[in-house]
Amino acid sequence: MKSKEQTDNKDLIIRDNLEEIGKGEVSLHLAHILCFAGHCDIRFNGKDFRITRHDCCIIRATQLIESLSASDDFRVKVIYASPVFIEKSTPNTNYGMRGSLSLSQNPVMPLSDEEFGRCCRDFYEVENRLAATGHCFHQEMLFSVMRTLILDFFDFHSRIYAPQEVYSSQRASVMNRFISMLERGDYRTRREVSHYASELCVTPKHLSEISRGITGFSAGWWINRFTLLDISRQLRDKTQSISEIAETFNFNSLSYFTRYVSRHLGQSPSDYRG
Repeated sequence: MKSKEQTDNKDLIIRDNLEEIGKGEVSLHLAHILCFAGHCDIRFNGKDFRITRHDCCIIRATQLIESLSASDDFRVKVIYASPVFIEKSTPNTNYGMRGSLSLSQNPVMPLSDEEFGRCCRDFYEVENRLAATGHCFHQEMLFSVMRTLILDFFDFHSRIYAPQEVYSSQRASVMNRFISMLERGDYRTRREVSHYASELCVTPKHLSEISRGITGFSAGWWINRFTLLDISRQLRDKTQSISEIAETFNFNSLSYFTRYVSRHLGQSPSDYRG
């Protein structure tokens, strides 16, 4: 349930819990999480992480979240921002690409007391400015306060995880664009590495080399990762028939879909659905 003070627009949404992460109107938004108390165990991108007091956590691909389990005293503030809003707010620096790729491996940043205080001020400034709809330059003001928050995130990340390998801007750009294509759901109709390589004007081998070098996983792994998490969510939801899900993901036949799911999830679609 939303509290009275929460104010939304389609690009910037603020919540005080994680109930909506990866769902509905924020399913494609980036989640910026600041923890005030308690803890939350999260399985993201095949790994287990714990968000605890004085941590901030940035999850770009919320589709890669498999599970969440929070303590009773878990308290957070979450800023959901659309990809378009983030693009317009992000400072003109290559660190944004490097940082976002690094966060796909570990989205949690433990903050010092000073950093936590600074992050609190940034979060509350975004929230206050979001509510100030009478400002004549409201949208531009939101870009400005969000840019400040992002710059502080860069600062936190560079301290916590430096020294990091510095990827060339060209390689980071290719990987960033590849992940963006998956985030918008291209995997539902195209799952060939060659398709993405062609769109990115590189060879399939080069795309996989870039992906493996930056993230530790091949391009094919990322395609399957997004696809399987989406399929598993829809199978658990049970609002669509298995045939409809197969059609959603552009499989040529139900038998092909069944083989794909069985091979990657270890169960047939009907068995997985239970």
